[in-house]
Amino acid sequence: MSIEVQTPRDGVPEILGRLAWTLIWGFARVFSIVALLAAWEILARSHTFTPFQLPALSAVLERIWSDAESGDLAINTALTLYRAMAGFLISAVGGVVVGMAMSRNAAANWFFDPIVSVGFPMPKIAFLPVVILWLGVYDTAKITIIVVDAIFPVIAATVIAIQGVERELIWSARNMGANNRQLLHQVILPAALPQIMTGLQVALPLSLIVAVVAEMLMGGYGLGGAMMQASRFANSTSVFAGIVEIAVIGYVLIKAMAIIRRRLLIWHPEANAPATA
Repeated sequence: MSIEVQTPRDGVPEILGRLAWTLIWGFARVFSIVALLAAWEILARSHTFTPFQLPALSAVLERIWSDAESGDLAINTALTLYRAMAGFLISAVGGVVVGMAMSRNAAANWFFDPIVSVGFPMPKIAFLPVVILWLGVYDTAKITIIVVDAIFPVIAATVIAIQGVERELIWSARNMGANNRQLLHQVILPAALPQIMTGLQVALPLSLIVAVVAEMLMGGYGLGGAMMQASRFANSTSVFAGIVEIAVIGYVLIKAMAIIRRRLLIWHPEANAPATA
């Protein structure tokens, strides 16, 4: 009796081919960013604009490196992230709780629905002068205006998600003897989680945006405050450095949130779909 030894089906050429395809696809996904950065450097060096109007990308990167070495970048980034994440976490918890209450309780819906209906479409930054009058210009005020702005998408997404849970799931759970608490935690929230996560994905970059705007208007340390300080001294390179820093931080936050979403929704059909984030 002869024994056939099975060899791996994937040889070195196949592995190299897959690696090459992965690298090509990875580059294709960032090609537009690379092209934009290259165009920036070329345009700045073509003297179409003055260095004050458009500093070269290389000069901006040198400024970022200098700020990193001096420690200013770490301090400003940490403060901005602290304010943005604090506001986001308060908005996430508060928004989900209020949204659940509005979806499950008629009195809560009667009370909060007019507030959400009026507050959602209006520019919440209009409350900034009131927040400054009440709370000053320190972290409490900045985090408060972030919460005021970021909580509405979470509330709206939670309400829509819970109201959109299939009635058949609820009926089936009740027929199997589930009480209200089990129904909420084991049926309604898991079914509504994908849309709730969508609301959180909207609130996260919004928290960063409002944090930077609040720092610009209120002053103090932080990426927004550093950009305004550089603008007052006509330091164009530092202003563009701040734009790059905020763009990178926002990109990392969005990607991190997408990873968290896939982890939390590993059971959901969308987890098996091709990832675009």
